[in-house]
Amino acid sequence: MINVEVTKSANENNIGIIKRFTKKVQGSGILPKVRSLRYSQRDLSFYKNKKNTLKNLKRKTEIMELIKMGKMADRSEGHSKGPKK
Repeated sequence: MINVEVTKSANENNIGIIKRFTKKVQGSGILPKVRSLRYSQRDLSFYKNKKNTLKNLKRKTEIMELIKMGKMADRSEGHSKGPKK
């Protein structure tokens, strides 16, 4: 990160120092960088991805079995984008 430093001159009051500091911070581009990283998440590890994929595949097979047994309605029915027949 970039450090921004402002030193007080002899005849300067505290408000002037704060104004100079905020201008330096805005000029340095620190805030947009920090704000862009604020809500970013790190990538999942290989094993987390693998675990999630296996979980999804297992759930898909369970749903297909339920559909075949007639215990669950097929999701694709009635959701076609083409003209109704």
